[in-house]
Amino acid sequence: MLAQQRQNAILELIRQRGGVRVSHLVARFGVSDMTIRRDLEVLAERGLVDKVHGGATLAGPGSAEEPGFAAKSIRQQDEKRAIAGRAARMVEPGMAVALSAGTTTAALATLLGDVPGLTVVTNSIPVADALYQNPRVDQTVVLTGGMRTPSDALTGPVAEAAIRTLNVDLLFLGVHGMSPRTGFTTPNLLEAAVNRRLIGAARHLVVLADHTKWETIGIATIAPLAEADLLITDAGLPADGRQQIGEQVGELVVVEVD
Repeated sequence: MLAQQRQNAILELIRQRGGVRVSHLVARFGVSDMTIRRDLEVLAERGLVDKVHGGATLAGPGSAEEPGFAAKSIRQQDEKRAIAGRAARMVEPGMAVALSAGTTTAALATLLGDVPGLTVVTNSIPVADALYQNPRVDQTVVLTGGMRTPSDALTGPVAEAAIRTLNVDLLFLGVHGMSPRTGFTTPNLLEAAVNRRLIGAARHLVVLADHTKWETIGIATIAPLAEADLLITDAGLPADGRQQIGEQVGELVVVEVD
C-alpha cells in the first residue's frame, strides 16, 4: 500500500470512529510505529486530524474554518469520482455549463475534455486548469477574475460582475455542508455570494455533495435545499439524510462507489 493510500485509509477510520490509537493502526496496516506517526503528522499538517497522546482524533472545524484545496482533495476520493462520473453524463455537446469551486467539481472537470462545443464558466482555478490540460479548439473556458480563497475559488466584486450577465444551462455546485435547517453552506462569505450569482445564472442547479457534507454547517448559506433541481451524493449518506434531502430537492441521485 502506498503512503497516500494508507493515509486515506487512516483518515477514513478516524472519520468513522472519531479517533484511533497508534498501536491499533500499527497492527491494522502492518507497518512500524514511526511510519504511522509520520502518516498522522502529514494528516495533521493538512488540517484533517488533531494529534493527541498515543493517537489522533478528527479535526473539528468551526463554521468559518476553510480547509485548503489540497487538504480537501484527499478526502472521499472514490466517492467524488463516482459523483463526478454521474454528473458528467448530464453534459451534452453545445451546452453552456458552470462549475463552482470544489474538489468534486474539479473531478468533474477532468471528465469534460471530450465534450465538443462546450462552454464552461467557472470561478475555480483547478477546474479551469483541468480543462486547459486537455484543450479542445471547440471548447470555451470562461474563468472569472477575483480574489483567491484557500479553496482556490475566485471571489469578490470582480467575479460577481463577470457572472452577472451570463446564462448557462446547468450549474454544478460544490458545497461545504448541507442540512435541512441551514441549506447548502460554505465557510467563506465571499464565496457564498459568488455561488449565489452562479445559481442566478443557471437554468438548472445540480449539487454535488458526498455523504460527509450531511449535517456539516458553514457560516454562510448559499441556498436552501429546495433550490436544487438535482443532488448527487454517494451511498454513504445515512437513511435519515436521504429521507430529509429527498423531501426537499427536486431529485436525489445516490451513486454506488466501486
